[in-house]
Amino acid sequence: MAKYHIPVFHFSVSWGGTNVGFSEVSGLTQEIQAIEYRDGMMGPTTLPLKRPGLRKSGNITLKRGLLTADNDFFMWFNNNGTPNVERRDLTIMLLNDESQPVFVWTIAQAWPVKCEGPSLKATGNDIAIESVELAHEGITLRPA
Repeated sequence: MAKYHIPVFHFSVSWGGTNVGFSEVSGLTQEIQAIEYRDGMMGPTTLPLKRPGLRKSGNITLKRGLLTADNDFFMWFNNNGTPNVERRDLTIMLLNDESQPVFVWTIAQAWPVKCEGPSLKATGNDIAIESVELAHEGITLRPA
């Protein structure tokens, strides 16, 4: 079986079991902060020791074409008028040419921190794109 690079244009996003069409997903980033450590026995030219610290994940941004009479992002961002934030688990799948998942990212307890409407321009003919930025409580990645 030949190995090949996977293109980024074939993917799906779902939450609550419902597939939601997006044109772009960004921010699937994780990092571990480095803690630098020095003790009194180290000389002035000795580099500090580094130890792993806290794990961090950045916010995830989802973009899609604006659909008529669909303001789900805005309603979610405004919590449908309630003071409690609604959290959603997301599943992002990178698909192969046979629409089978190759990698699956699971996003835990996501909620919107920013909702952005389209850029409007009288001389343009682009599709109206809306975006939502999500904070979350962790990303897990697994091969399918």
